[in-house]
Amino acid sequence: MVVLFVALAVALAAEVALDQAAVAAGYHPLISEWSVPLGIFVATWGSLKLVDGVSWDFVKLDAKAARPTLIASWALLGALAIGIPSLLLMATGELRAVASVHGSWAAAAGLTFANLLPAAIGEELLLRGYVFAVLRESIGWRWTLIATSIAFGLLHIPNPGADAESVLLVMLAGFFLGSVLLATGSLYAAIAVHFAWNWVMAALLHTPVSGIPIIAPDYRVVDAGPDWLTGGAWGPEGGLAAALSMFLIVIYIYARHLRRLEK
Repeated sequence: MVVLFVALAVALAAEVALDQAAVAAGYHPLISEWSVPLGIFVATWGSLKLVDGVSWDFVKLDAKAARPTLIASWALLGALAIGIPSLLLMATGELRAVASVHGSWAAAAGLTFANLLPAAIGEELLLRGYVFAVLRESIGWRWTLIATSIAFGLLHIPNPGADAESVLLVMLAGFFLGSVLLATGSLYAAIAVHFAWNWVMAALLHTPVSGIPIIAPDYRVVDAGPDWLTGGAWGPEGGLAAALSMFLIVIYIYARHLRRLEK
């Protein structure tokens, strides 16, 4: 655990330095986004191999967990989990598309990919990797799911526009992602769900991701209904529609997969 936190502190310091250098040079930081997940990955490797002497299976990053069909199917679920409620809100007029500045959709989608993928990897490695595995052995999967989900929500408090509702919904997202990990035995699957959810909001809907504005060439989807339903400035994931989607999926995952963990 000490190795993990030391490496994370070094990675954070490196990211700050790299971001400052990139901004000073007139470039949008991209490469530095990978410093945190890389640091956590190295720390995880050190904890597994040098401290505990266990395999990647301990954190569900083994070859079996990396099956392409498994990752692809859960990535699709992540995309649909936010895509369907957002489309329903658009169909009922609670969200609507408006014109934005002209630009390249492909370039913007590529930039969001390059930024959102390391963010998803870093957050999943941090909260549902080594820490999750150690806690699960000591306090069981239920309390581990609760603890890491609460931490996931609290980590988003500094985000623009964060309030009690949005933080609670991020905690629900923590239950969603943790349930995926437990159901699949694959951290890759949890990363895929996390990334696909965020990428749909950013690249397809052009809405904020957890309150963070994104590049929106040609169009953007804006709030046209009550914030409690649509998420307001936080983005669709901060509203009741997304919450209901995640809640139903968690219930399904529990009934279909997690009950076996109790036997």
